[in-house]
This record gives sequence, C-alpha cells and structure tokens, in this order.
Amino acid sequence: MKFLAWALTGVLVAGCSPAAHATDAPVPVLSWTDCADGFECATAEVPLDHRDPSGEKIELGVTRKRAADPSRRIGSLFVNPGGPGSGVDGTVRYFATDGPAELRDRFDIIGFDPRGVGRSQPLACQPQDEYAKAWQEASARPRKDSYESAVRNGRAFADACQRESAKLLPFIGTEYVARDMDLLRQAVGDEKLNYLGISYGSYIGTVYASLFPQNIRVLALDGAYNPHTYANYPYEYDLGQYRAVEAALGRFFDWCVATSCEFGDGDPRAAFVKLQNELDADPVVDDGTFVGNGATLTYNVVSELDGGKRAWPELATRLAEAQNRTGPLLAVPDVGFLSVNVAVECADRVFPRGQLKPRLTIASAVAPLTGPALAYAVPNYDHAHATACTQWPVVSRSRYAGPFTAAGAPPILVVGNTGDPDTPYQDSVALVSTLRSGHLLTHRGEGHTGFFQSEKCVAEKITAYLAEGALPPQGAFCED
Repeated sequence: MKFLAWALTGVLVAGCSPAAHATDAPVPVLSWTDCADGFECATAEVPLDHRDPSGEKIELGVTRKRAADPSRRIGSLFVNPGGPGSGVDGTVRYFATDGPAELRDRFDIIGFDPRGVGRSQPLACQPQDEYAKAWQEASARPRKDSYESAVRNGRAFADACQRESAKLLPFIGTEYVARDMDLLRQAVGDEKLNYLGISYGSYIGTVYASLFPQNIRVLALDGAYNPHTYANYPYEYDLGQYRAVEAALGRFFDWCVATSCEFGDGDPRAAFVKLQNELDADPVVDDGTFVGNGATLTYNVVSELDGGKRAWPELATRLAEAQNRTGPLLAVPDVGFLSVNVAVECADRVFPRGQLKPRLTIASAVAPLTGPALAYAVPNYDHAHATACTQWPVVSRSRYAGPFTAAGAPPILVVGNTGDPDTPYQDSVALVSTLRSGHLLTHRGEGHTGFFQSEKCVAEKITAYLAEGALPPQGAFCED
C-alpha cells in the first residue's frame, strides 16, 4: 500500500496514552429482559466522557444469547461486526444462532451497539434527500470543478453532523468505545475479555488491547487495520484501500473474461467505463427524483466486492441490469450507516488540511476506475472521508493515537485476507508486527475478512483459538 515515497506529515492531537486519563467509572448494572428469539436485551449506562466518569451518562444497547451448554461454559464472547455498525443485530445474531456450535455452546454471545449507533444514541448528519442531492454533483471521472465540489459537500456534511449531533461528536472515538467494552466485560461478570472483532471491530480490539492488555483471555482480529498508519497517517492508509479496491475490481474483470460472464461481452473493463460515462452524462431519474449516476454505480460496485468470489456472479448480473438503467447498483447510499462511518473516523484520525488536494489527485490517479467517484463525492465510506475530516467542527476527546503494542497481552490472533478490498492484507501483516504478541493467520482469497469467506478453514481456526486458546502454526494459511 505504500507505493509512493512521499513525506508524511501526520499530526498527533488529542491522542492519549493508556495512562493519560484512566477512569474509575462505575460498572453498569444490566437488567436483562426477553427481546424475542431466545435473546436477552439490556441497557448499560456509561460515561459520556470517560475523563469525567461521574458526569453525564450515555445509554448503550446490549444483546445476549446464553451459552447452549452451561456445563461447558467458558464465559462471554463479545462480537463486533465492524462498520461502525450495530452490534446487537445481524452478525451477533448469526454467531448466536447459526455460527460455530463450539462458540454457541461454550459462550454467552454478546453484542453491543457502540456509542452513536442503533440503540446507543444514534448519531445523525444529513437527511437522505440532502445527501442524495450531493451525489448528483458527483461523477465517475474527475471534472474541472470536482475538487471544489468535494470540499463544499464535505463542509456541508460536517456542518450537518454538528447541527444534528453536536453533543455526541467529541465522544464517539474508538478509545471511548474500548473503555465502554471494558465496563461491559465487568458488568457481565467476566474476569477476562473474550472478543472477536471483524473489520472496524478489529481496531476496537487493537485499542482495547493497548489500553487493557492484562484484561484479555483471547482476542481475534479479522480484517485488521495498521493502527498507527490509520490513526496518525490517514492519507497513506487510505491510499492502500484505494489501491486494494481497484485491484479487486480488476480481478473480477479477469474472472468475468475467463468465465464469459453476462456482463461486458468479453471486455468487462471497457463496458464498465462506458456504463459509468453514460450514467454520468444521462443520470437515471424517476418521476423527477434522482436515482443514480456513474458515481453511485461505482460506490455500489465497490461495496459488492466485499462479498468475494461467491458474490461475483451476482455482481455481473447486477451490472447487466445497470446497463438497462435499473437495479440496486444505481441507488444512492444510505446516509444513516455512512454518517456514523464518517464521524467515527473523523474522531479517530487527523487529516492535515493542506495535503487534501494533492492527496485526492493521487488517489484518483492510482485508482482511475473507482477513485474519483469516491474521493470527490460527498463523504461516504472508509477511504472517502478526508473532505469532511479536514473540516471537522470539533476536537475529539476520544481519539487514541497509540502506542499499539499491547505489551503484556496474551497471544492475539490476527487474520488477513490477501484479496481483501476493504482492509488490505498488508495492514494485518503490519498489525502483527506492531503487537508484541501478534500471531498471523493468512487467508488466500477474495472478499472482505476471512471468517465468512472460509468457513471450513479460517472459521475453524478462529473457533479453536477462542474456545481453547489454540493458535494455528506460525505461517499458517487457508485457501479460498
């Protein structure tokens, strides 16, 4: 991901060492109630500001499914699916109902919505119609006014977050999420934390390990971040993601040619560029309402790449539908999910404003098929936040800047996927080198993270580690 030898001038502000403001916040009292389907729900009160543990509180939504075999119960397993997104639905319910039996039998499966998400005082920014209007200005190819439009839309987005969620914005960074999780660990009665973090959930786990290394039993981080680069050199980190996405799309096109897929008539790359340009020149409008253009098409294709090879046939079908100006690949992204995604990253990271224009130019150049649509659109996903974060209206009180060594922690399992378009494999390698006790498992395949791409190998090895503490051999890998 570090393909250019540029001088990086990351700035460390509002970052704290583990001892900088350790708090003695009271442990929440959880009153569990039935929330249907065999799950229990509770609400936890934690400090809004962990620097003021006796001050104002925020409520977090928590969900639990008790261990199916109490006689073999180890404790609780906290699961975070990334996003940032809901930890009480979706993924946690999969692990509690359809996930590996050994985990369901031996752990209470627990999920919680991080602050700002779902049942934990959800953050809001722009309304969907305003967000859609901004996407109308975006395009799949750079235009003369692309940069100015991106800065203007980034400012409008940041201002909307301040307008709608001013009270919460300084306190949604990952350090405070990790501190919340340690309070929840104590609230459920566990002496040590058992944790599986996926994608952004891996960064929560990394920060937790750096703050509370002595409180860990097992920690599995799947689809990991290079934490130092992510937090302190965000332009460099994002460039790696631009490159990974572009490479994954190229491998999809290669597969499409090899299998004579239903999109592109033997030249899917040319067909994709043509489709982007056509949609930009003539956006899809339904009864006067904007539906989509080349930029929204690109965003949705990038999202679909997370599904890996098993999703490629459906992606080809949807691209063929888009040629007929219909289907889900045209839709404007959901601002609800992306508002939290942007806001958390702006809380966690520092983007030097003076570097914005050249960095977006570089990102657009190294990822010509996917980069411009994301870099110059309204702030959207992961590597497309700089235009908002350089104009962020608050200083984060909840940002963690390092160190990330987790000195004193037991062995930590890190899983990296060689074809991951979202969390590039090099980041997992970097995290293992950063952690004092990091241990790498490599998945050789496509798609985002390893667990859900390799249920017969990666999932089994993660399960063995979580249940028994059994690490795979050094250098172990799983094939797609």
